Amino acid sequence: MRLVLYTGKGGVGKTTTAAAAAVCAAERGRRTLVASADAAHSLGDVLERRLGPEPVEVAPGLDAVEIDARVETARHWGRIREYLVSMLLHQGVEEVVAEELAQLPGVEELTALLAVERHAREGGYDGIVLDCAPSDSTLRLTSLPEVARGMLRVALPLLRSISGIAVPVARRLVDVPLPEAGVFADAERLLYRNLAALRRRLVAASTSVRIVVTPERMVIDEARRTHTELALFEVPCDAVVMNRLLPREAGSERFFRDWIPLQDERRREAAALFAPLPVLDAPLQEDEVVGLSRLAAHGRRLFDSLEPDAVLCRSPRVRFARDGADYLAVVPLPGAASDALDVTKVDDELVVTTPARRRALKLPRPMVPLHLATARLDAGSLLARFTRASPGEVRG
Repeated sequence: MRLVLYTGKGGVGKTTTAAAAAVCAAERGRRTLVASADAAHSLGDVLERRLGPEPVEVAPGLDAVEIDARVETARHWGRIREYLVSMLLHQGVEEVVAEELAQLPGVEELTALLAVERHAREGGYDGIVLDCAPSDSTLRLTSLPEVARGMLRVALPLLRSISGIAVPVARRLVDVPLPEAGVFADAERLLYRNLAALRRRLVAASTSVRIVVTPERMVIDEARRTHTELALFEVPCDAVVMNRLLPREAGSERFFRDWIPLQDERRREAAALFAPLPVLDAPLQEDEVVGLSRLAAHGRRLFDSLEPDAVLCRSPRVRFARDGADYLAVVPLPGAASDALDVTKVDDELVVTTPARRRALKLPRPMVPLHLATARLDAGSLLARFTRASPGEVRG
């Protein structure tokens, strides 16, 4: 099943673009779900339909849903959250504050993805188009399954062993709310089934992120950072959508005369910065793009001869290779700057840190005893060389 996520800086037209792509896909015979994961839902406004937390049919072959983070959090995080609230209340925290604190950072994004996975598994769709929140929330959305799974993998066995041995004793000695078995059961279900499935879905060849931009330098710069962070977690991008391009005839008006060459320049910059990703042009419309007929027309102009659910470009993945007596880790990082990266080896992991994200890559067994010799950027990829030489003998 095809999953396409649309993201970008706030206000660039993500929702309209996602809805137009979904309408276009349904029009061409694909059974499609368009979903909003943005807390500030506007998908229903664009479709001119009232939407809720469960999919409803809005056109032949097209369903729509606005994912309700509160509903999904209760579904997946309920008993864990209740336990956290009870702990905070025991410490004297006011109930309203305890309810807020128990909503751990990232939980809403995580449960939104769990809802997408449920619809993908149960809905019988050919494709899902996801209207994401602005870029930073999307980065949390796409990196959380791996980060959360890594933390829970370490914490759960420890907590479970403590629970099995120490909890019965502790309950007799201290007046502290202690977790029931159901709390661990929910956490394990989240870890071993849901997070693993989410990670597989996000890095699958059938999943793509499309970044929506406008012909403005600040917007393009943020999109470039987003592209780098997504590549770090191997979430593939397959296109950039250049939205709200002024039509050529606008250049005849004195006020817009200088805007046409400027947006042409920005268009060329984007094509160079995001290569080999294709840049799709979406012209500025005469009126708001709302309602199925306008969205369908916008989708046809945007995709033209392309299929809206096609994989428009394949992204390279992390790979490990032998190079003579050494080994190489090749991590795609398009648009990254060398002075903004920190690369270290910690035990059996290569840890790559950007200004906004950190990822620990598990090394293949033959590379674990080796030393990190050098790390450099080359043609949009980080090349980390591992050698048998001791740190004092590492080559420059």
